[in-house]
Amino acid sequence: MDAKTIDKSKLPSRYTTVGPARAPHRSYLYAMGLSSKEISQPLVGVASCWNEAAPCNIALMRQAQVVKKGVAAANGTPREFCTITVTDGIAMGHQGMKSSLVSRDVIADSVELTMRGHCYDALIGLAGCDKSLPGMMMSMVRLNVPSIFIYGGSILPGTFKGRQITVQDVFEAVGQHSVGDMSDEDLAEIEQVACPSAGSCGAQFTANTMATVAEAIGLALPYSCGAPAPYELRDRFCYASGEKIMELIANNIRPRDIVTRKALENAAAVVAASGGSTNAALHLPAIAHECGIEFDLFDVAEIFKKTPYVADLKPGGKYVAKDMFEAGGIPLLMKALFDGGYLHGDCMTVTGRTIAENMEFIPWNDEQDVVRPTSNPLTKTGGVVGLKGNLAPEGAIVKVAGMENQQFTGPARCFDSEEECFEAVTNRDYKEGEVIVIRYEGPKGGPGMREMLSTTAALYGQGVGDKVALITDGRFSGATRGFCIGHVGPEAAVGGPIGLLKDGDIIEIDAVAGTIDVKLSDAELAARREDWKARETDYASGVLWKYAQTVGTAQKGAVTHPGGAKEKQCYADI
Repeated sequence: MDAKTIDKSKLPSRYTTVGPARAPHRSYLYAMGLSSKEISQPLVGVASCWNEAAPCNIALMRQAQVVKKGVAAANGTPREFCTITVTDGIAMGHQGMKSSLVSRDVIADSVELTMRGHCYDALIGLAGCDKSLPGMMMSMVRLNVPSIFIYGGSILPGTFKGRQITVQDVFEAVGQHSVGDMSDEDLAEIEQVACPSAGSCGAQFTANTMATVAEAIGLALPYSCGAPAPYELRDRFCYASGEKIMELIANNIRPRDIVTRKALENAAAVVAASGGSTNAALHLPAIAHECGIEFDLFDVAEIFKKTPYVADLKPGGKYVAKDMFEAGGIPLLMKALFDGGYLHGDCMTVTGRTIAENMEFIPWNDEQDVVRPTSNPLTKTGGVVGLKGNLAPEGAIVKVAGMENQQFTGPARCFDSEEECFEAVTNRDYKEGEVIVIRYEGPKGGPGMREMLSTTAALYGQGVGDKVALITDGRFSGATRGFCIGHVGPEAAVGGPIGLLKDGDIIEIDAVAGTIDVKLSDAELAARREDWKARETDYASGVLWKYAQTVGTAQKGAVTHPGGAKEKQCYADI
């Protein structure tokens, strides 16, 4: 069977396009200019996260038009729609950041509702900003119709005084400026040159980390997630994805055939090998949850622990996404891991071939130093590490890529919101050697589990990034560097140990051993828990209130519904 002879009798669109009873439904399609031939073909949802909020998304609508041409060329009928995004770079450092993680699940939900309501047969999803990538992939495995993911591409690097920069440098410049190490004129210049094009943040922050995941997990075409947004080459990947979706429909290759336990392990491996964002430890369990697969923070951490760090990417290294693409792209990174025995080769991908079969077409490039072979890694263990101890019984996560010292002990300095902490950091109201604690910023407590980039970047800009540690039940940006531990669970809002800390408590962190503890006895922690009282938040209505009622722990991905394990009927099988 090929795309020209696909039988619609088992496809969802039969409910809107087939038989006399669907004449009213078809009249709507004719009203939009479709022909009877187009109506009789499979209907392919082309979901885009386009908006004018940030450069991450601005090129997505144009790319979606090319996707539609590819679908039509292969005898499918594309139906374009948009969903929301919240852009972390603009939401960062204020209450708007509480919308960010919430948007991931709203994206997944809105794509599901559009697909269900209009009975589309397949899905091509285009995403740019951090949470839109996992949100789109979550919808794909939840619906389980043939699907292909497309990343909008990374931004080009900026140049400041002859050196290559990213938005991370601007956040750190704020810290430099606060202590008089950067002039008003230089701060004004750096903000104007850091982001010179369309595309998502250029280093191995969350967007590029999850784009790397998309290829490694098998939902995106090889090389498609590495090409920068301004490159016209992106059109070839978009067109090819449109054509390929029709093959997936014809061969009934679905996301859950692709996203297996082994594929999730492959995804975790590329995160570790690239020094990727700690947010992957939140999003991979969430994607697994949609499939009904148990794969939590500790499972991710196990892969991190045994995977070498081989891609020299910012923020811990030298290069940006554009550099890795030109050296050989995400397939080159996967080639290094596959040849070293760190990837499962028998996982299916949207190419219709397995990882191992795809790797047969990937040459190694000896003329580059962005990606090393696993026999000569930057470090023997991954760039991201999981932690556990009496301060984090449900785990925590830290990015160690580029860090020399991976152990830290010091007294706690506690803040009950990011704003409190940022004000103290701005005023240099802290001491070197302290462990700064930001709590009540978890999934429920925020609500929304904010990232702390403004605070961590300010510390680095002030020159103390390696002289203090910072722990939070919230999250960190993929751009964060330094001794910063996130996802501490249970969170403070539910009485977790982080909420029981007092100033001066001694905290011990050992990223080599994978531990995080406070030097308090079980009896003392129990006594403090008896005295602890839950805090009320300012969000007693609206979407943030709704999110707080349903969201689960960071350990399991901060998910908001029971997931694939509890479903009684999958959309693809209606």
